[in-house]
Amino acid sequence: MSRLTESILSTAEALPEGGLLSPKEFLHLASRAAVDQTLSRLAKEGRILRIGRGVYTRPVVGRFGVRPPSTQAVIEAIEAASGEVVVSHGAAEANALGLTTQVPTREVYLTSGSSRTLHLGQRVVELKHGKRWQLAFGKRPAGRMVRALSWLGPEQAGAALKALRHRIAAEEWHAMRASRSTLPDWMARVVSEMADHG
Repeated sequence: MSRLTESILSTAEALPEGGLLSPKEFLHLASRAAVDQTLSRLAKEGRILRIGRGVYTRPVVGRFGVRPPSTQAVIEAIEAASGEVVVSHGAAEANALGLTTQVPTREVYLTSGSSRTLHLGQRVVELKHGKRWQLAFGKRPAGRMVRALSWLGPEQAGAALKALRHRIAAEEWHAMRASRSTLPDWMARVVSEMADHG
């Protein structure tokens, strides 16, 4: 086994679930072409997983065999490695907040980074570049509400806010109201009306 192969496999072994491997980590051992070739070969052999362009991770070996890492673990690793903000899409937020019983069929996240697709075994995870106002509050309840409203649209937003009124902490409502100038016009209007009534 070459020193490069050995180094890639031992680095992969040491990773937590969802931890990322990049070709750049191994350029001190070989040329970029050789590194890419070795990573590609190891992925074909199933010893590592290629989850996106130039991004690899290790498969998780558990009681029930080998599986790809969880989406959550990979998302957290991307945030830690790149400093990106990655949050759930409005459809998932609306479902989690109990505003819809519709369960999203696709895994979609909004990111402050570039749009791309990840392949975790049979699962396809979409990362879409989000607008600043969609990402402003990150994973806070205010951010989750903003993204849920964005997905629900103007017709359902008022009823959704009423449903959430007593379930969300006052500081989160204040944060959302304070951000009205950054929101789309229709959403700012709905939030203002809610503020006037509450």
